[in-house]
Amino acid sequence: MPQLSPTVLVVGDANVDLVLRGDVVPRFGQAEQLLDSGELVLGGSASITASGLARLGVATSLVARVGDDAFGRFTTDALLASGVDVAAVEIDPSVPTGISVILSAPGDRAILTVPGTIPSLEPHAVLDALTVSVRHVHFASYFLQPALAAGMPSLLAQLRERKISTSLDTNWDPAESWRGLREVLPHLDFLLPNREELHALARALGAAESSDGAAALFLAELGPRVVVKAGSDGGWSVAAGAPLVTAPGLLVSVVDTTGAGDSFNAGYLAALADGIDDERERLGWATTAGSLSTLGAGGTGAQATRAELTEALDSAFVAGP
Repeated sequence: MPQLSPTVLVVGDANVDLVLRGDVVPRFGQAEQLLDSGELVLGGSASITASGLARLGVATSLVARVGDDAFGRFTTDALLASGVDVAAVEIDPSVPTGISVILSAPGDRAILTVPGTIPSLEPHAVLDALTVSVRHVHFASYFLQPALAAGMPSLLAQLRERKISTSLDTNWDPAESWRGLREVLPHLDFLLPNREELHALARALGAAESSDGAAALFLAELGPRVVVKAGSDGGWSVAAGAPLVTAPGLLVSVVDTTGAGDSFNAGYLAALADGIDDERERLGWATTAGSLSTLGAGGTGAQATRAELTEALDSAFVAGP
């Protein structure tokens, strides 16, 4: 099948995830533990979001860096299998592809990451990948990519001048300093944190301890619409001067929550690419895509197609009114 010209450009991390499930709390002293399962799957917030967009029928291209190694080939093959254009994925001959080990327990997880090529992506790669058909650029894993982060205010301003909308999922800051966003947010259209990231960002930017809604409004008043992933509670969003909008998720039997937030991103951005203006409908796409992704192992194992998303949205199993 020929590759479509991209309308959404996703920028950020491309790596592999080793997802381990069972009794995953490590016990040192050379203790050996037997786990329930382990799988090597596509990883990286940007890669999982790009895969989700492509599965939903959105022409999608990824800007990222991988190593010239088995993990890099695994990553690009997985992206291609999802329908993602990887022409802008650079191959580094000297630095290995990043890897994350995900210790997945019921209701929570821990992530151990070897960055590899992830931090080496630079702003010029984004500009080099732009085509006339790109209408939106999504950035992921801000705190893992210092060179990209340093140039992001200028890059976002250039994209806005070209009338290209933008979004950012910062993901967690391993250093827990949460620096640099004050210069970024005024140029950004959509910020997509989860609840924990929302409060960490708001505190770092000077907000007092407050409710979810107050923290989101504080960030929204700095520039972007803030779209919050709330797990089993679905999601909600707010923009400066606009009311809070909410949407429920699906009632599902969760297998694995790895990458659910990235699939939420994909659902929201797919609705945006589809020209949907109603914010509650966009959120419905997001929460449904995120919920469906938890039905399989890994970040992309159960990502929805457009037909599956549409069927779920029409289903009576959607929680709430």
